[in-house]
Amino acid sequence: MFRLFVRHKVRDFAHWHQGYSNGDEFRAAHDVKAQGVHTHIDDPNDVTVWHDFESREKAEAFGALPELRQIMDELGVQGEPDVWVTETR
Repeated sequence: MFRLFVRHKVRDFAHWHQGYSNGDEFRAAHDVKAQGVHTHIDDPNDVTVWHDFESREKAEAFGALPELRQIMDELGVQGEPDVWVTETR
């Protein structure tokens, strides 16, 4: 299993989270097997999300989707996110 992590700041967590919660079909269409949302304990607008994939290639392809960046912009993501992929051992 491969896990894609994305950390970014958002303008308004409630707005961002509502949009993220409505994205189940989008994530399923791109082979996301599981996901989670975490916020920094002192700043709810500092968000880390993770998504599980069956392969590194699927994880990296998801992270590179142009429509993903468009969605992130619409939901108020600020700046460039930190993105990394890990492998379960």
